[in-house]
Amino acid sequence: MMATAATCAFFPAANPPPDSGAKSSGNLGGSLPGSIDTRGLNVKKPSFGSLQAKANAQAPPKVNGTKVGVMDGFKNDDEVISSHHPRTFINQLPDWSMLLAAITTIFLAAEKQWMMLDWKPKRPDMLADPFGLGKIVQDGFVFRQNFSIRSYEIGADRTASIETMMNHLQETALNHVKSAGLMHGGFGSTPEMSKRNLIWVVTKMQVVVDRYPTWGDVVQVDTWVAASGKNGMRRDWLLRDSNTGDILMRASSQWVMMNKETRRLSKIPDEARAEIEGYFVDSPPVIDEDSRKLPKLDETTADYTRTGLTPRWSDLDVNQHVNNVKYIGWILESAPMQILEGCELAAMTLEYRRECRRDSVLQSLTSVLDKGVGDFTDFGNVECQHVLRLENGREVVKGRTEWRPKLVNGIGTLGGFDFA
Repeated sequence: MMATAATCAFFPAANPPPDSGAKSSGNLGGSLPGSIDTRGLNVKKPSFGSLQAKANAQAPPKVNGTKVGVMDGFKNDDEVISSHHPRTFINQLPDWSMLLAAITTIFLAAEKQWMMLDWKPKRPDMLADPFGLGKIVQDGFVFRQNFSIRSYEIGADRTASIETMMNHLQETALNHVKSAGLMHGGFGSTPEMSKRNLIWVVTKMQVVVDRYPTWGDVVQVDTWVAASGKNGMRRDWLLRDSNTGDILMRASSQWVMMNKETRRLSKIPDEARAEIEGYFVDSPPVIDEDSRKLPKLDETTADYTRTGLTPRWSDLDVNQHVNNVKYIGWILESAPMQILEGCELAAMTLEYRRECRRDSVLQSLTSVLDKGVGDFTDFGNVECQHVLRLENGREVVKGRTEWRPKLVNGIGTLGGFDFA
């Protein structure tokens, strides 16, 4: 084909007859008039002079995918021959520019990922543990974890709810067991507990709140465990403001073991005790135990009652019973609106009597003590008693709550409450 192109450039041929011209034009994919070239442009018919190209020249041939043809005017034999590159290994390789661009993209992505992993806070008030994984401190006896208060964890007063803070306590407790390498199977169960179908259940919880964090605050939670009698364990928490170090909340709880199949309480097996007693801290509880007996509460003694409370599927934990934090929300369902709007929860004592299952229907009862409080002399402190029970009257949780007036610009709310 190259020889044909060169010959046509130097030895013009006579114009073909109309029929043959149409026939040769068909080789290009369609019938073209003699006065129109392959690009669709009108051209003059060539004359029989030397060194003139044909008007209906053939389409430029291709060599290695590159078009090689006659330029406007003419080419000599040397130019045509030199443009015919031989097939070699080099010109059959892929496009090196694309390969270089791909390598550059990979390196830039790797550099960005490395910068994220090597990130360090530039301000002292920024979160020191950006991923919130927690760590073991104080010779391996205390687990510490940071939490950032999210916008969906605050209430109408723009502070974290008590349920949010209790969930943080529960999260650190489980992560403590996991970090120690003792979690196996059940919800915080050790390997020896799992062999015997044993799980931990809480029997008593005491909480004292000094101040509630607000949206964007970072709180630091420390937790540790200690022995409690012959067949129990105590777990304490200390919640601080990570920026100032101020104590926000203290909590202490007591736990026992229960058989997951029979749902009965169990003694701590010696094998399970050997797994956990190495982590016990010999220290007093962060809160003095509230030994006051909680009085019996029923329809005749309760001031407020809320019935028809039922667990949702999302309220169950992996042990197939209602999460203990959910009980707090149910207890507060029957608290009077005057207290919820004008006060904040300052202290709470809960005694867990029996578990709540998915098909349970509950009643929440509340009694307000010292109904004359709420004036200027005692700053409006209020104490309430609570019972959460099944429809058949069997108690699930008994509790006592203490409330203080909410602060407005650092000043307590004024006025009393009418509980008549």
